[in-house]
Amino acid sequence: MSAFSSNSSGQRFHHRDTLSKAVGAERYSTDFTPPGCLWAGVKRAGVPHARIIAVHSEEARAVQGVTSVLTRADVPGTNRQGIVHKDQPVLAGSVVRHAGDPVALVVAESREALAEALACIRLECEPLPGIFDPELALKPDAPLVHPDWETGNLLARGLVDKGDAQQAMQACEVVVEGEFETPMQEHVSLEPPNGAARMTAKGVLEMIVSTQAPFRDRFEIAHALGLNPMSIRIRAPYLGGAFGGKDGATVQCLLALAALKSGGRWVRMDWGREETFLAGYKRHAARMRIRLGATRDGVLQALESTMYFDSGPYAHLGVEIMALGLEHSGGAYRIPHTRMEGFCVYTNNPVGGAFRGFGVVQAIFAIERIMDVLAARLHMDPGELRLKNALRPGEQNCAGVAMQSPSGACECLETVMAHPAWADRMAWKAKAPPFKRRGVGIAASCNAMGYGRGLPDAAAAKLELTREGNFKIFNSVADMGQGNAPAFVQLAATALKQEASRFELVQPDTRLCLPAGSSSASRTTYTFGNALLRACEAMREKLIARAALFLLVDEPNRLCLKPGEVADEATGRSVPLSMLGAMLQRDDRICVDQFVMPVVENPPDTGKEFKLGFPHVFFSHGACLCAVEVDELTGQVELKECVTAVECGRVLNPRGVEQQVQGAAAQGAGLALMEKFSTQGGRILSGDLSTYLIPTALDLPDLECATVDGDEPSGPLGLKGMGEVGIHGPAPAVAQALGDAVGLTVRSVPVEPEDVLRALRGEKS
Repeated sequence: MSAFSSNSSGQRFHHRDTLSKAVGAERYSTDFTPPGCLWAGVKRAGVPHARIIAVHSEEARAVQGVTSVLTRADVPGTNRQGIVHKDQPVLAGSVVRHAGDPVALVVAESREALAEALACIRLECEPLPGIFDPELALKPDAPLVHPDWETGNLLARGLVDKGDAQQAMQACEVVVEGEFETPMQEHVSLEPPNGAARMTAKGVLEMIVSTQAPFRDRFEIAHALGLNPMSIRIRAPYLGGAFGGKDGATVQCLLALAALKSGGRWVRMDWGREETFLAGYKRHAARMRIRLGATRDGVLQALESTMYFDSGPYAHLGVEIMALGLEHSGGAYRIPHTRMEGFCVYTNNPVGGAFRGFGVVQAIFAIERIMDVLAARLHMDPGELRLKNALRPGEQNCAGVAMQSPSGACECLETVMAHPAWADRMAWKAKAPPFKRRGVGIAASCNAMGYGRGLPDAAAAKLELTREGNFKIFNSVADMGQGNAPAFVQLAATALKQEASRFELVQPDTRLCLPAGSSSASRTTYTFGNALLRACEAMREKLIARAALFLLVDEPNRLCLKPGEVADEATGRSVPLSMLGAMLQRDDRICVDQFVMPVVENPPDTGKEFKLGFPHVFFSHGACLCAVEVDELTGQVELKECVTAVECGRVLNPRGVEQQVQGAAAQGAGLALMEKFSTQGGRILSGDLSTYLIPTALDLPDLECATVDGDEPSGPLGLKGMGEVGIHGPAPAVAQALGDAVGLTVRSVPVEPEDVLRALRGEKS
């Protein structure tokens, strides 16, 4: 992996946790297995839609070592979980709505007893007709997933419009249209969902769990099981990946229920890979119809689009994902008149949920593909067409929100267009080996940062000076591998002018740390980082004021922090931080502060259906080029080059940005060429890593990354979130490249060799 250029002002910074992770010293929730703990597991329905007649568990209860077998009748509280819309049962009691629904929870003394008992449980049910296509689910005669839901299978509809798209479309000199689809996608985080829980003697439910949202988990568990949320303590050590798959309850409510019935003993639950495929959340499959109108010289004038999101049987974050999809339907472009309509639909497919790119992946694929159609119609260079229409600071996006500075869409495009892989593409293509064809594609993207309007996007930070004169950061937001935890150390060390080695990080613990939102939405470093910097400023003022007492200085402002001390440069005297730490009482050694992300002050008069998450005020931008080589005999596609440029505010740590972009680009490449999540009648056909393939290092070229200058005034030291923007480019760029190479019109991904061979035979896709 390499970076072809970087305009960043930051320094390459090694993550302080690299060594501990590399040698296995870092502890994850999966490492927490207390001696004598119980083991919990779930019996899954295995059928996509059915009425439950009985759950036969007598044989399982008789297995030696089984301590309890729990069904719906054993669940206190509402039995309903969900972040915003609570419609997902902890244990299904009367109806199965997808094959991964849990129908029984078993707790046993050993894994062997657990497996034997789960195999003994038999679900007696009456199959019901299912619905597996979001558009067909909206037909009047479609089977209903939730018969009591007043709008049938329609979970939510949204409309975002600006200007008069219909009239403007009629006036356009060129109009192009198309239908595109993106599939479900599996997160495939290295560490599957897992955790441990127990009831303490004081009645506290204590959990150590792999989660992106420890503070929110308390309320979700409490609602589902009828508990006091303040009686729940969640600890969230480092995560072995998540990508959105742990943004919402996976094991939490089940583990909590098991702990309630286990007399104070620790209980562990570990989902295997196959169970994670079956029961975990997926990227929403989407179908999009889009019309784009422009002048004869390629100036965009009007956009109309309709998007269908397959939510599966439960809402989870489907409505909010649809909102973000509509908000990004116009991509990184200036389009005066827009009308985007969305439908989020219940089906009996696997449950849709958060995934890196959160609705934007789908929208960007559609707008970038239709931009390619327009470029071809106008005989324009696809890069120049994009550059001509790219959003500049102050211009409105498709939802009517003006881009704040910096807005680097143009700079990102110019950066990748200056790369030799684009500038010299004709010569490279001409040198294709025998039986090979080559093509190059380019795409632009953007990604909002944060929750958007409708709920506080907040974090509170606590910073402590230890008695030894070091610092302890109480981190409130989980680090799922993206590196926000070491970034916090870098921010605090910079702000307090101290060596990074002086800082200790306390990972999220709802008893010790202060509340914060989830680790998601490209918000984590921005929001908690701002709160931490405020706490650092309070600490700086405190240390100077207290040092002034030692130094008998009546003008504390002349004192300054230096590594390990507070110094008076006027006299050359100083006070070690260790002396201050030893002198101060603990209350006086702690500083706290908070930050709430700004929202759009004058939101456009559209998207009123979305109470949460619309619109956003901050965006990161990106551009990507991909070069592919196609085997004429086999149809195999090899990704030869993948270059991504991002604008994400000021870059403090180029290495961290590169790693995020490389990971995101690899995931985007997998979506483009490999990751085929297949279902049939609600059953998953690609339910493990032998049938669902993700790219390895052998499948990818060097993933190059560049950053363009930016400085977000509201961000901590000028940065913006950028965890997601890198995923959007590869799929549309590969699609364009395949059109360039073999004339393939890509309407859906992943592209398979058979698609390529059909294009080579001249067959229309």
